[in-house]
Amino acid sequence: QVQLAESGGGLVQTGGSLRLSCALSGRSFSDDGVAWFRQAPGKEREFVAGLRMRGDNKFYADPVKGRFTISRDNAKTTVYLQMSSLQPEDTAVYYCAANPRRPIISAVRDPRSYTTWGQGTQVTVSS
Repeated sequence: QVQLAESGGGLVQTGGSLRLSCALSGRSFSDDGVAWFRQAPGKEREFVAGLRMRGDNKFYADPVKGRFTISRDNAKTTVYLQMSSLQPEDTAVYYCAANPRRPIISAVRDPRSYTTWGQGTQVTVSS
């Protein structure tokens, strides 16, 4: 069974840090495009960061550039999102998503480009 399982969310104060993990299982993800999205209450799901499991391409949304870092482990079974300088507006449920036909660059930020999703992990930043 193909699964994406997020972990690492929680409550943190403004300016704090968290590291989210997305465990990938059930098939090989070695050629996938994998991304993190987030959804705050009453808002649409938005792209946060993405990468290609093969190669060094990484992509970031403007609001998180310089604060968040996406990475993967060498075994290509886990994708991480290191978040620092967290702000209340970062509060959301964070989801990871994957597509074995990695999206073209122009489609990386579109949630419709991803075929498999995790259940999400809540991140709450208190002011």
